[in-house]
Amino acid sequence: MARMHTRRRGSSGSDKPTADEPPEWSDVDEEAIEDRVVELAEQGHDPSQIGLKLRDEGVQGTPIPDVKLATGKKVTEILEENDAAADIPEDFRNLLEKAVNLREHVEEHGQDHSNRRALQNVESKIRRLADYYRGDELPEDFTYSYEKAQEVLE
Repeated sequence: MARMHTRRRGSSGSDKPTADEPPEWSDVDEEAIEDRVVELAEQGHDPSQIGLKLRDEGVQGTPIPDVKLATGKKVTEILEENDAAADIPEDFRNLLEKAVNLREHVEEHGQDHSNRRALQNVESKIRRLADYYRGDELPEDFTYSYEKAQEVLE
């Protein structure tokens, strides 16, 4: 598949091994996993960071290689059930942060044309992603602007 803002093709990434059930050595109770997910979310971690922490640190000393295999639910589903989900999706928030940082950089360094182009690309991605999330995770009348991005991030 080609990249979004260049004409090059990317190198393919590794695929996750297919598995139907969690490994035998990872026999942690589902409730303990869900409690740890909610606890990490309350500490301010994003869903992707929660997955990495469970993989590396685990629950009660036992690593959890895949939360969905162990519990039957994704991390975001667990957070939604326990009312610990974020206001806006993680990928959208990350793009907003990137756009705000790039805008501040471009305002300070006006001759940096490559980053001006990068800002245009990021804002384009934000507008496309806003169309996808509008109505479900974002309000119906949401339109991207630098000021709104700063508001959302505060």
